[in-house]
Amino acid sequence: MSESVKQDDANVVAFNPTGGDSTDVRPRHEHLRMVEAIVFASAEPVSERALSERLPDDIALEELMIELQQLYANRGVNLVKIGNNWAFRTADDLSFLLQREAVVVKKLSRAALEVMATIAYHQPTTRAELEDIRGVATSKGTLDVLMEAGWIKMRGRRRTPGRPVTYGTTDDFLDHFGISELRDLPGLDELRGSGLLQSQIPAKFSVPVPYDSDELQEDEDPFTPEDLEDLGLLSPLGGDEDEQ
Repeated sequence: MSESVKQDDANVVAFNPTGGDSTDVRPRHEHLRMVEAIVFASAEPVSERALSERLPDDIALEELMIELQQLYANRGVNLVKIGNNWAFRTADDLSFLLQREAVVVKKLSRAALEVMATIAYHQPTTRAELEDIRGVATSKGTLDVLMEAGWIKMRGRRRTPGRPVTYGTTDDFLDHFGISELRDLPGLDELRGSGLLQSQIPAKFSVPVPYDSDELQEDEDPFTPEDLEDLGLLSPLGGDEDEQ
């Protein structure tokens, strides 16, 4: 056997993360190629559920995604996890190459930024709770702007008198700000170090740990068909735009 053939065999075996028999390498390699093709071809981040539906049942999806993520770690594009979805994104250190093509659709007002940050850290939250936290009124127009941007969504209704709507962030919010999950939002020390907090803050001031799940809490009710119609959340065909 030639040296080149031996080297090729070594590369194939090394590709098998389990270190098992080389006969198992090719199927796993094909699984990686399948996942890579699905994510690459999608215009939107692909959910783990969608990936599972397209792949053989016996695949350990989480291990496969981590392996593919490592393969792309030092390339011009990286495989990133956004909530429970996966997408290819330009490497952070190369983003300057695409700055000329960036389009700023609309600059958010200070009020909109404050509302968005409040929802991110305190979700699920109602409009009245937003006003209580910020100490000022929150206009419906501000919430509409953030929903049009795709950064916040209506989650359900609070199980309190009046059944107010609760709001939370979306995967587009995570994607836009380059974080995988809400727990990656900056904490108190990071906010203070970046100058986003005043140098003198109340002694008992704290930054809450965001609720990082789309599952409704015990004090939230799902939307009824009547709610969806009243809130304009029905598609033209009469179906829900999003699962609640």
